[in-house]
Amino acid sequence: MARRATLDRGMPRDADDDDAGARDGSARSGRAGRRSAPQRPRPQQLAAQRSAARRSGSVPWRGSGGRWVVWTLRVIAWVVLLVIGYRGVLAIVQGSTSSGSGAAPAPTAAPASTFPATQAEAYALQFGSAYLNFSPATASSRAGLLGAMLPAGADPQLGWNGVGTQTLQSENVAGIQVQGPHKAIVTLLAEINGSQAIELGVPVYTSGGRFVVTGEPALLPVPKAAAAPTAPAQSVDAAAVTALQAQLPAFFRAYANGSQDTLSRFLVQGAQVTGLNGAVAYNRLVSVAAPPGGTTRKITAVVSWTVPTSTETTAAGTSKHPITNVSSASLETTYDMTVVEQGGTWYVQAIGSSAQSPGPP
Repeated sequence: MARRATLDRGMPRDADDDDAGARDGSARSGRAGRRSAPQRPRPQQLAAQRSAARRSGSVPWRGSGGRWVVWTLRVIAWVVLLVIGYRGVLAIVQGSTSSGSGAAPAPTAAPASTFPATQAEAYALQFGSAYLNFSPATASSRAGLLGAMLPAGADPQLGWNGVGTQTLQSENVAGIQVQGPHKAIVTLLAEINGSQAIELGVPVYTSGGRFVVTGEPALLPVPKAAAAPTAPAQSVDAAAVTALQAQLPAFFRAYANGSQDTLSRFLVQGAQVTGLNGAVAYNRLVSVAAPPGGTTRKITAVVSWTVPTSTETTAAGTSKHPITNVSSASLETTYDMTVVEQGGTWYVQAIGSSAQSPGPP
């Protein structure tokens, strides 16, 4: 106890005291359940150790400040893997496509897309012009025209017995039925002998930019007239009809004349309407149908125009000359119009063709 007290007071110890302390410590360490506590380094020592380690470059990384490096490396690794995988799949797909291309040929285009329909229609029209005109006086020239458009060895008159006369007035293409890259049936709608309508099916073959009518054409029934639907009964605004019947004749006179300055007086501001530039002359307003509504209405107007030329048949033939009186030829036409009422006056906003029946006048 005396020795412990001396150490506590900070007295220096001699060698004997050190030996005694050592023996005393070894004796204490040998006792069961008694261990000496490890000595912790002081903060100054820790700081010195870390500073030395940093100078030597052996400081281990720890903490959250460097995690972005790890995540950056991970992203780069995933990108590399994805690129490698994509290139591998692409190589497999391209390899299978190229390997299979030799086994199965590419699909050919549809016949309709390769057949020269426009040229075939023109060729059929030329054939119809020669085929549908015949008379004994022109039999040889007809045979020469048809023979150039038929296969070698075919009858150049195509079964005509050389008797009678037929005259073609007009013909148009009614349709075409493509049967392959080289064959088609062109249907012509024609008018012969002044009043008779017929349909003609012409078989056409093409190869290398050349055409030929492969055989005799077929006479077909013309399309029958369809029954147009009856116009439904509509309510009529009698007051609007009366006002329009009084105001529209002046508009149609300007519309026939085509003077834009005059026509603009009857138009809503901003409306784009162009006149007929003297192609016809105004005759009369036949009827107006105006349903009830607001200031903007959709109406139907029937107008009679005077045709500026007439046809006269004389001993010298048929000739045309200008009309000298309004009692000559006239035609009725039907228009759909949009009109707007402003201050008790109706102005035109738009005018165009009509697909409806206006009903009785």
